Amino acid sequence: MKLLMSKAFFRGVLIFNAAMILIPVLFLINSSLRETSDFARTPLKLATDPAWSNFASVWQDGNFAIYLKNSVIVTGGSLILILICALGAGFVLGRYEFRGHSLIMAFVLSGMLVPAKLAILPLFIQLKWMHLLDSHLGLILVYAAGALPAAIFIMSGFFRTLPADLDNAARIDGASEFQLLRQVLMPLVRPGLAIIAIYSAIPIWNDFFLPLVFLQSPENKTIMQGLTVFFGQYASQWGVLFAGLTLAALPLIVLYLILSEQFIKGLTAGAVKG
Repeated sequence: MKLLMSKAFFRGVLIFNAAMILIPVLFLINSSLRETSDFARTPLKLATDPAWSNFASVWQDGNFAIYLKNSVIVTGGSLILILICALGAGFVLGRYEFRGHSLIMAFVLSGMLVPAKLAILPLFIQLKWMHLLDSHLGLILVYAAGALPAAIFIMSGFFRTLPADLDNAARIDGASEFQLLRQVLMPLVRPGLAIIAIYSAIPIWNDFFLPLVFLQSPENKTIMQGLTVFFGQYASQWGVLFAGLTLAALPLIVLYLILSEQFIKGLTAGAVKG
């Protein structure tokens, strides 16, 4: 009886949390398909006659495509750099014991304690000295440096949980260290890669402060900067505003759906014995 009650309780909690997440998303999508005059009269009404012209206005009239492209470049470049560096560093720190190992791990952990915004002035001066100010590459390096400590810590933990027999068997079969990482261990740490990708992509995509500081040219602005301009242009057109917000959130939703599938595959990889 107690077990049934506990299951019902946790099921109810999950349903409640799912509703709290889905209701705002559904409201956003529904509002993006309504005319401004109709939305002003009844904000909670369903879009029985979808106004797809809102999305056309967002894409054609504003510079939304440019802002979206810039955000994809910055977020995608940052994720690639973060995942590659975290995979290599996590492999070394998680599978090998050597002199200075604890010191390096302490250095990595110390990077998680310092917010990047505290170093905004030194970063600005350094990027200016490197001629990377007002460039996507400079912003990518800043994002990658800020996310790498946590990413390395997560990946080293995933590598540390794998049995050492995998390494020994691969080396007996003649595999190099790179082959060991790519063919044997990497499929088993996909959950860690998915976690890092999701938790890194969301703050990078939604960040407004760092692009505001490091990017000055209008053609280099990211989606969050573009939305502020967009809100000024369409302040009285609610349907168009919600359509812009929907398009801005769409890449993260797609990324999550892709990585969630890989996350499940990574969890089950190697679990079935042949």
